[in-house]
Amino acid sequence: MHKHVEWDDPGADSVMRHFEKDPMGHSAPGRGDILSARYQGTVVRLRVEAYVEGTSIGEVAAIIAIDNGRRLKSHGKLALGDTVRLPDEFRALEPRIGQQDDDEEEEQEQ
Repeated sequence: MHKHVEWDDPGADSVMRHFEKDPMGHSAPGRGDILSARYQGTVVRLRVEAYVEGTSIGEVAAIIAIDNGRRLKSHGKLALGDTVRLPDEFRALEPRIGQQDDDEEEEQEQ
């Protein structure tokens, strides 16, 4: 059974928006592919088991805190190993995890 997840809006990191102007488009995910999404301010990586009508179904392979890159075993109602559905509109590009503060510090040092 799939766990229902309220995915965060990927905003500027949306995979669909990234590829909408690309004449080649993007391919449908296949079994074993790793996709990313946002959930309650974390990055969730999903290992695809199936792709049906614009939705990937798979297992949560990683939950990562965006601010420091720490790997979590669970967050909110989501845990590693859970089977979830990820609609294409919630797929997200990977952020620069834990590097925002480093960049700000470099700018201040210069």
